[in-house]
Amino acid sequence: MSEKDVIERSPHPFTRELLVQELAQLGLQPGMVLLVHSSLSKIGYVPGGPVAVIQALQDVLTPAGTLVMPTHSSDYSEPADWQNPPVPADWQPIVRAHMPAFELALTPTRQMGAIAELFRTWPDVLRSNHPQVSFAAWGRHAARITAAHSLSFGMGDQSPLGQIYAFDGHVLLLGVGHANNTSFHLAEFRAGVRPTMREGAPILEDGRRVWREYDELDYDDEPFPQLGAAFDETGAVTIGRVGLAECRLFAQRTAVDFAQQWLTATIASSA
Repeated sequence: MSEKDVIERSPHPFTRELLVQELAQLGLQPGMVLLVHSSLSKIGYVPGGPVAVIQALQDVLTPAGTLVMPTHSSDYSEPADWQNPPVPADWQPIVRAHMPAFELALTPTRQMGAIAELFRTWPDVLRSNHPQVSFAAWGRHAARITAAHSLSFGMGDQSPLGQIYAFDGHVLLLGVGHANNTSFHLAEFRAGVRPTMREGAPILEDGRRVWREYDELDYDDEPFPQLGAAFDETGAVTIGRVGLAECRLFAQRTAVDFAQQWLTATIASSA
């Protein structure tokens, strides 16, 4: 969506101060551990764009809280498995040999949106050390949430998702739906309903670039909209608006536990 389109569909500017009010009305509170998935264009016209959105989230949570966002870099992965778009087979060895190593400060996000990409570089934000499915965090528990991110099974228990679960954190879907809800991947890991695959990425070890292979789940987010609709029906999700964006706020533990049971039952019944 172009900036012109965003302006034309906005009845007025959604300022930082107005976003703070609407986030608080939705249910955000100081001290929360909050994982945010977002779409800037869905909010409407925000003076300052992603800067103002991040500031508004920090204003509501305060430094006593913790703000987390996915900073995934899906292109840091095995090129033989790429589909959107694929690369020719004879290119794949070149990609493996020459893709720069993942670096916390340098490697950009891919398809995460403007808010998450800016948050990655924000002062006092820490990023977990995973080449494909890193998360960034700011605030009280940022160090704990981003530390010791396992290379294998990067959205399992030894990941920022697992830490958010341990902290009894919340999830805010800000202008996006459950198809973007990465916490459902933690449920996939716990349910044991997905096969294991070999993944690979260039990383730094002792200052040297190496191509490292590791075990990963063959995640599948195709059923997430259906799973999310079933979760919404439980009454555990607060649905409202921030700017023009439809939002969902819920406890991550509740979502993961529900999704684990739903995936187990649904996939078992279709086997």
